[in-house]
Amino acid sequence: MRRRDMFRIAAGVPAIALSAQETLSRKRTGVGPVKITSVEALVIRTPGDSTPPGQLVTMPPVGTMTGGVGLWNRLDLASPSRTKGHTQAVLVRIRTAQGITGWGECHAPEAPRVHKTLITDLFGPLLIGQDALDVEPQWERMYSTERLRGYSTGVYTEALAGIDLALWDILGQFAGLPVYRLLGGKFRESVPTYTGIDGNSTSELKENAVKAIEEGFTVVKMGLSKGRGTSDIGRVLAVAGAIAGKGQVSVDSLGAYKLYEAVKLGRELDRIGNIGWWEDPLMPDDLEGYPKLAEALDVPICAGEELCNRFQFRDLLVSKSADIINPDVCRAGGITETRRIAAMADAHGVLLAPHVSTGTALYVAASAHLGLSTSNLVIMEGGRSLAGPLGNRLLRQPLPWKPGSITPPDRAGWGVEFQESELNKVIAG
Repeated sequence: MRRRDMFRIAAGVPAIALSAQETLSRKRTGVGPVKITSVEALVIRTPGDSTPPGQLVTMPPVGTMTGGVGLWNRLDLASPSRTKGHTQAVLVRIRTAQGITGWGECHAPEAPRVHKTLITDLFGPLLIGQDALDVEPQWERMYSTERLRGYSTGVYTEALAGIDLALWDILGQFAGLPVYRLLGGKFRESVPTYTGIDGNSTSELKENAVKAIEEGFTVVKMGLSKGRGTSDIGRVLAVAGAIAGKGQVSVDSLGAYKLYEAVKLGRELDRIGNIGWWEDPLMPDDLEGYPKLAEALDVPICAGEELCNRFQFRDLLVSKSADIINPDVCRAGGITETRRIAAMADAHGVLLAPHVSTGTALYVAASAHLGLSTSNLVIMEGGRSLAGPLGNRLLRQPLPWKPGSITPPDRAGWGVEFQESELNKVIAG
């Protein structure tokens, strides 16, 4: 018992009647528990119009073909649904009895109300009254809710990720430390990033690639069209040549190819030489194809953004299916699960390149904290995310970034404080 508390008791004053400053002092000297009082899920959308959610979703019609020549022309089964120019996400806000509020985020580009329902109807009730400092035990408890019913990936782990990130934010604020310190400290001063490029022509692609390298990026990423045989290689060759000696180009195919097609196309990439990696050449469920492709090619294979837990990554790594993995902290169960995945990849000699998709500045910050504290990180996505409509403009204090790198702040937790007036403009529900 503290001396001041003894005097309070002697004077008939309850020891729990602490001032705000004393409460802050206690929370940063290891006095717990930190009890959870509320769990909220906020659907984010930009632009913030009134379009009904059901009218946002679009996909190619049934029977759409890849458009190649001869046997390269087959049903297109690799084009995901999209949201007609809108960006969506789910923020998670967890409040505690001690006055600490933690923020997390779910990867939720479509049907975000599903994530919200999982959080408010399933995970939230399990967390009320629990100790927010038990981050990993709470993760295992939540993961176990539906594990034996077959729910262990997808929207389920995306919703879990949002809560996990909020709990890490609370832990960081409780300790008065940035999350990367809680993860063991930093291996580097900043996290290298790459950016995507596009263009309506080969010359426009080259110009955009050269511009990005001149700005400070060392890697750019472009799409490699689906089902068009080797005819698209010329675009990659032009970009790779334009930045040779100054940077590399990585290509992303979003599961476009069959194994025999990917081997043929991959050998063309091998001949180009200046390729950082080939991302998702096969469908994510082609578990037999990936190790054969990785063995057949020199170009590094990158995979994993679609995977959601350490058990899936275990199988990917044991089969030697990828040279680089790109798990997503807002999809693969948050920091708790993704750092396990990163450590497992390191044990297999595989590099880490966190995937950062559409979302807010919090998404970027959490990924950067992980990257700063992970030995096998090589680069991170999201090079321009903080300049977008859900980036630094939502924050009271912007996150430091420049073309080619992001530096998480040394503030407690994620170091992210939303500007309420700006955040309210993008909250959809």
